[in-house]
Amino acid sequence: MPKGGWQEFSSADSLQRPSEPAAEPTPKAQQMVRVQPTRGGKGGKTVTVIRGLELDAAGLKVLLKKLKTRIGSGGTAKDGLIELQGDQVDLALELLAKEGYRPRRAGG
Repeated sequence: MPKGGWQEFSSADSLQRPSEPAAEPTPKAQQMVRVQPTRGGKGGKTVTVIRGLELDAAGLKVLLKKLKTRIGSGGTAKDGLIELQGDQVDLALELLAKEGYRPRRAGG
């Protein structure tokens, strides 16, 4: 018997993943979307970061494409974030509101 009586895996049931169906996605109007200008790690260049979007990779790419074409700027989607080149906070807030989200300005 191990010291302290602690067992890492008490039964085979504890190793099973829950079999519940995936939760319903949060409606666009209820997602906490934050838009923030940042310069960290970008060589002094300003980048607009959009976070809090509950989208899969395909959904992020579609939204990124819309934002890039409407703003006229480059950008990328990675790790659940959207990064747009330059200080595009006001335009991003406006366009996200038109898409049905309730974005908020964060940071500077």
